[in-house]
Amino acid sequence: MPPTLVERRMRFRLDPHDAAVTGVSLECDGAVPGPRAFARDDTGWRLELADPGLDRLEYRFVVHRGDAADTVLDPANPCTVRTAFGERSVLERPGYAEPAWLSAAPAPGRYDPFTLAGETRHDVPVTVWSPDGLGDADDAPLLLVHDGPEYDDLARLTRYCAASVAAGVLPPHRVALVHPVLRDAWYSGSPAFLRTMADAGLDRLGERYAVAGPVVVMGASLGGLTALLLGLTAAPRVGGVLAQSGSFFQLRHDGAESGFRYFDRISRTVQSILDMRHTDHPLVVGMTCGALEENVANNRDMAAALRRAGHDVRYREVRDLHNYTAWRDALDPALTDVLRSLWCAPGADA
Repeated sequence: MPPTLVERRMRFRLDPHDAAVTGVSLECDGAVPGPRAFARDDTGWRLELADPGLDRLEYRFVVHRGDAADTVLDPANPCTVRTAFGERSVLERPGYAEPAWLSAAPAPGRYDPFTLAGETRHDVPVTVWSPDGLGDADDAPLLLVHDGPEYDDLARLTRYCAASVAAGVLPPHRVALVHPVLRDAWYSGSPAFLRTMADAGLDRLGERYAVAGPVVVMGASLGGLTALLLGLTAAPRVGGVLAQSGSFFQLRHDGAESGFRYFDRISRTVQSILDMRHTDHPLVVGMTCGALEENVANNRDMAAALRRAGHDVRYREVRDLHNYTAWRDALDPALTDVLRSLWCAPGADA
């Protein structure tokens, strides 16, 4: 039987025909409250959880046979999603719908790979998407994306851009998809990486392509932290940021993350931003975070601190968790608002 959402309860079942099964548990985001162990009845294994108020929940089952355990998709649920950590089953709330731009006609485009060299030990690979008809010498805005290939594959980012261009919501623009070669080291407040992107990186992109208007940078999780740091470092050349579920670690909120190798560097950097009271170069900052996410408290603190310092902050909490589908579903309006405010004349179409 597939999972159901009834009377404010999520109900999961597994009806294995294998008599060797000794237990079943639910694997899902730790932010979801409630037990994980299934109980056995005459028809199989069952679990009920209080409805956490999410639009969708990604999960798998852990099936125990004595000391052995297999992690599997829900065999009764055909709804699945690809994630950064493999395929997951999905329970969707009635009425949940994917973004309309996924089914809209996109502008055709092309991909151009090259590398950026700077202060990092390894060069930074970048793939630039451009809509067809936009030549390298044609002036156009630039969106720079941390974890770019993953954003494109799992959140369909260039499909969003292509559909927005085709619909006239956004002007023709380029998308620089940055590859995360040493993700933890680079996306944790690395001064060498930030200088590479703010100086040599933007210079190289500007030499190869005609960049018009302020650059916008974006990312999620550690990439969201890095997008904000790059925006602060490279302003006013960078005029806008979208940080989704940013890893703005503070010891008072994120003790569970304190064992992360770069936690101290991140928390010191975050505290320096929280302590700021003024900026000479205000950014347009879009922020999204799941209302139940572990990161939500530090995102609220960061949004408030950036506003105090004079940045234009548009913060939204969503009914999902820390995953690429949540970030995809929030691109419109979160990213749309940032890009239109910087790239389009007030009240005008793209």
